[in-house]
Amino acid sequence: MPIPCPFCTAQMPDDSVFCPECGNRVDSASPMAVTGAEKIIAALAYMFLPAIIFLFLEPYKRNRFVRFHCFQAIFLAVAGIVMGTILKIAAAILFLVPLLGPLIVVLAWIVLGLAWFILWIVLVLKALQGEIFRLPYIGDMAEKQANAI
Repeated sequence: MPIPCPFCTAQMPDDSVFCPECGNRVDSASPMAVTGAEKIIAALAYMFLPAIIFLFLEPYKRNRFVRFHCFQAIFLAVAGIVMGTILKIAAAILFLVPLLGPLIVVLAWIVLGLAWFILWIVLVLKALQGEIFRLPYIGDMAEKQANAI
């Protein structure tokens, strides 16, 4: 099924990497035509539970933009759980060091928690802007899952 080029709106095959008319690269990093509802659904996916629900709802389970953000949110949540578990184990060990150990643990939790929150805000804003913002490794896995319809 032909799709329009996001740069010059010429019709082109959906599996094209370059537009035959203007020559621009057209891949998953290029802008997509995304509706306002799809942007909001993609942003809500970063609340984790809605991401799982949206993958089963009919209008959104076939939408590549929404699927990408849902899978990235799920993979990010899993990575957060793994990282949190590793930090708890490290904290238990560091608490054995008198005075300095608990201070390092508290500072690490504050810095990493703030970084995680900022990353979450960036991902929600990128989804609201209609962009596909791929995180390293997690974004690649989400892209593969989103394209496997």
